[in-house]
Amino acid sequence: MVVRPCRGPFPKPGDEVDQAFGGALMTDILIVEDEPAILESLEFILTRCGWKVGVARDGEAALEAAYKYRPRMVLLDIMLPKKGGFDVLKTLRSDEVFGSIAVLILTARGQQYDRKAAMDLKADGFITKPFANDEVVSAVRELLEGDGRLAAHA
Repeated sequence: MVVRPCRGPFPKPGDEVDQAFGGALMTDILIVEDEPAILESLEFILTRCGWKVGVARDGEAALEAAYKYRPRMVLLDIMLPKKGGFDVLKTLRSDEVFGSIAVLILTARGQQYDRKAAMDLKADGFITKPFANDEVVSAVRELLEGDGRLAAHA
């Protein structure tokens, strides 16, 4: 396994840049989480697995980061400051650039209503906190390298 360093918010020499999107950084995963310990843990785990990771700590920053990083997928919390996760998901799904991006919901709100709302908004998967690291890594791998849907969560 090749481990790539985590990318910060600024391009560094050697960073891959997508010229078709105005020089956006190439990122595999955008993590949107407001809880610092969870965010740091996810960033560490996914970077260690070799993925390039971008982060956002609220819903408004998530949308800005999506345009900046052009991620292949988004790990999205539901309860976020400034703009909720469902609103972020709705905005992504209505955008022609991000309409088909993989979105995995990670949330402490695991009620059936929340799962249904996420699926109605075309989330690709739903994992309830607390979660096992292996569960997140497996889901991310399936979404990025599989067919783009989590069969067990869809």
